[in-house]
Amino acid sequence: QVQPVESGGGSVQAGGSLRLSCAASGYTYSSDCVGWFRQAPGKEREGVTAIHTGGGGAYYADSVKGRFTISQDNAKNTVYLQMNSLKPEDTAMYYCAADHRVWRDQKGGTCSIEPYEYNYWGQGTQVTVSS
Repeated sequence: QVQPVESGGGSVQAGGSLRLSCAASGYTYSSDCVGWFRQAPGKEREGVTAIHTGGGGAYYADSVKGRFTISQDNAKNTVYLQMNSLKPEDTAMYYCAADHRVWRDQKGGTCSIEPYEYNYWGQGTQVTVSS
């Protein structure tokens, strides 16, 4: 059973960058969807991006397209979220989640970023962007 572990959060000024990491404790990513999600105070958890560790493209929410990039390092069994041009509205708790049963688009093989699709969640890492 996969147990995602996030790291890399912190505080930055608007326009800055952060890179989040999602390692799998006691598990090797092979054919899983791994997604990044975020939840700001008083708001629902929303999907940011997801990738399939067996290959296929990544899917991004419109709010982060062109600024965030998801990637994987198979040797380190880790999925990353590179966040550039950060905005104050990106401030949230960021969660990594994984599951091998997530819906995937038939054409591009991209993974859904609907939170309800994922059963295995990390504890989250805080990202704070100041103006």
